[in-house]
Amino acid sequence: MRVVIGEDQFLLRDGLVRLLEAHGMTIVAALDNGPDLLNALVAEKPDIGVVDIRLPPSFTDEGLRAAIEARRQVPGLPVLVLSQYVERLYVNELLADGAGAVGYQLKDRVLDGDHFVDVLRGVAAGNTMMDPEVVSRLFTHNTRDRALESLTPRENDVLRLIAEGRSNSNIAAELFVTEKAVSKHINNILAKLQLPVSEDSNRRVQAVLAYLRH
Repeated sequence: MRVVIGEDQFLLRDGLVRLLEAHGMTIVAALDNGPDLLNALVAEKPDIGVVDIRLPPSFTDEGLRAAIEARRQVPGLPVLVLSQYVERLYVNELLADGAGAVGYQLKDRVLDGDHFVDVLRGVAAGNTMMDPEVVSRLFTHNTRDRALESLTPRENDVLRLIAEGRSNSNIAAELFVTEKAVSKHINNILAKLQLPVSEDSNRRVQAVLAYLRH
């Protein structure tokens, strides 16, 4: 897997390079600023870009802007965004094109290298994968939504895991239930939220996240 990294902090950038190379990935570029990152993403067309939102020169949202522009020029380019904070605006902009192959992870919650690599591979494969804290913030924004209020506690648990990008088997293992039970909960959730039923798990994640972002 070919990876482009955009991270201004040397120690974190070097750590990412070492971690991903240890898992057999090839780092084609590791940059510390937005303009160079954009050029590398477009020129190299990597299997995935790992991007810090705040990069030089202004340390605002250059990384995010580079990722969005790169996806405009290279449609469907997989991007995993790293951030220290949950910013709903950033989440909305990242998901706006509805193309999938995006992830949003909080730096201080990346505690396991193998899990991080699994998320990276999932995004590279075209999936949408959100940090649980990001999903929690989206739910908080929708606390007065009547359709969400109609969900049972178990359906809420399943919905949160769907929004994180979990598979049916993963949800079943997390909640100690059968996959058949998970499928039933998912159908009930989609019906209550008036979302289209789909066997494509990524389309399902996109639909749920789009609902929560409104």
